[in-house]
Amino acid sequence: MNDAVPQPDDTLVFREPWEAQAFAIVVALHQQGLFSWSEWSQALSSQIAAAQTTQIPDNGETYYQHWLAALEAIVAAKGLSSREELTRYQRAWEHAAHRTPHGMSIDLQPEDIGG
Repeated sequence: MNDAVPQPDDTLVFREPWEAQAFAIVVALHQQGLFSWSEWSQALSSQIAAAQTTQIPDNGETYYQHWLAALEAIVAAKGLSSREELTRYQRAWEHAAHRTPHGMSIDLQPEDIGG
């Protein structure tokens, strides 16, 4: 089985910056040896399969949502973070985004994270 990481080419396009960031995080974690590419493929396939059971049509725009969900799942499964910690940071980013004026960089502050 080939465990090589696919290499992006000129046809790879991300709709939003977070999609590119999620892609880069997965590649970096794989390169650090935290999971094999076949483990990653299985995690992503599982997320896509689970989403297909919801009967919500997928027009291709949700691919990186599945990518992010798979990233969260594999990070939790490998013990790199807990689901609770991931949820806490998601809420912190949402809080920070709500207080940040449109067009400005989001700055995560300690009060966003809470405890």
